[in-house]
Amino acid sequence: MLDIVTAAAPAATSDSPTDAPVRHAVALARGDGIGPEITEAVLGVLEVAGAPIDWHEVQMGEKLYLAGHSSGIDEAAWSTLRQTCTLLKAPLTTPQGGGYKSINVTLRKALGLYANVRPCMSYAPYVRGPAGMDLIVVRENEEDTYAGIEHRQTDEVMQCLKLITRPGCERIARYAFELARAQGRRKVTCMTKDNIMKLTDGLFRKVFEEIGREYPEIEQEHQIIDIGTARVATRPERYDVILTPNLYGDVLSDVAAEVAGSVGLAPSANIGRGFAMFEAIHGSAPDIAGKDLANPSGLLLSAVQMLAHLGLGDVASRVHNAWLKTIEDGVHTADMKGERTTKVVGCQEFGREVAARLGLEPASLTPRQYANTPAALTLAAEEAPKPAAKKVLHGVDVFLHWSPASGRDPHALAALLTSLPAEGLKLTMVTNRGVKVWPNGLPETWCSDHWRCRFEADGGTPSLPQVLWLLSAAVTHGLDVIKIENLYTYDGVPGYAAGQGQ
Repeated sequence: MLDIVTAAAPAATSDSPTDAPVRHAVALARGDGIGPEITEAVLGVLEVAGAPIDWHEVQMGEKLYLAGHSSGIDEAAWSTLRQTCTLLKAPLTTPQGGGYKSINVTLRKALGLYANVRPCMSYAPYVRGPAGMDLIVVRENEEDTYAGIEHRQTDEVMQCLKLITRPGCERIARYAFELARAQGRRKVTCMTKDNIMKLTDGLFRKVFEEIGREYPEIEQEHQIIDIGTARVATRPERYDVILTPNLYGDVLSDVAAEVAGSVGLAPSANIGRGFAMFEAIHGSAPDIAGKDLANPSGLLLSAVQMLAHLGLGDVASRVHNAWLKTIEDGVHTADMKGERTTKVVGCQEFGREVAARLGLEPASLTPRQYANTPAALTLAAEEAPKPAAKKVLHGVDVFLHWSPASGRDPHALAALLTSLPAEGLKLTMVTNRGVKVWPNGLPETWCSDHWRCRFEADGGTPSLPQVLWLLSAAVTHGLDVIKIENLYTYDGVPGYAAGQGQ
């Protein structure tokens, strides 16, 4: 089992460290749209709370994109981030079109922020939502379809690659269990779609179960993501810590936040081995920017996570409890308005109301208490590499762009392919959009212009030169080869999926 260490931003001390509190250097991005105004409200609360933080502002987002920085961030900002190791970030805008990549994804992947931690708890009856909901979504933050590897393959078909690695699964699974252990939580639920994606999601579940054996005191279960998400929406009290791959976690955490009350209230932490970023999960809402209508709660609660991460538990507790007391008193922004609302306020006044309640605790809602030790768990080292499996070539999937004027007849395509010289390889299957259409396909299956043609070993073990000879023959016969995927077995187990209907 790996050692677990805590990580916090580098801190500067005064000339009299025994008398003065340790001060922490934190990078600050004020964001786009409503970002600057919610940041102002949050900074006001933290200042009154006495948070010992030295802010280092960085420029990133829409203005940087439009100034010619394709990533939305410049070298000066990267330098500040590397020095502070902690970032509090308001929502940023990625311009539409023009091939711009999301700066949020760029930051998470470039800084190795492998764990996205999103607490979702209800504040009923003061904010609409179910009673008893208190869960944490732990989302893998670097892999999956968020690699953004996409290609147009034919006139009709686009492709997005889903990449899942064993080390990535090990890191996030262990983080989820360590977080549950550190917070005294009772259960970790893994959610995947491994009944369909048996290799990628199957690996995620397999690693979850392997790592889980090291935590026998924690209840463990697996659910398919669709029914799991439905149950979070209807019975959230049954969940404690939920572990998911990247895309599912993105969707599920927003669902859970909205069920709890509002996405506008939800905080988020992004944790890596040497860096942490804290951000509200809502967007930049340019339609209400500058109107003092925004709710700063999501960013404020993200700042609470940051304070706990830095080991400033007393300050984190005061701020969180003051916020709970504010909403318990019925002081709400317009988006929270309901039966318990006594006063509707704007963004800045809400911040002042929270600051005025510092030192108070809620009467009905459960007060929060954070420890004065760094709270963000990070892995001290990678898992030891597994022994390499025996890898044997078994065949090749050849992908074609094929749409003859005579019609898209899979039998005609198969006849053409079986006529190719393919020593050591035999056509065994043709699929269209993953569905087997030859042999014994159904005439009702609609076919696009994108075909997967599987050639497998025809006795013995094929070689890469034989695969290349097959491809050369296909091109010579006028076939448009898009790409290939070699078919390997690993210790005798196929490392490729069967076709649907095979």
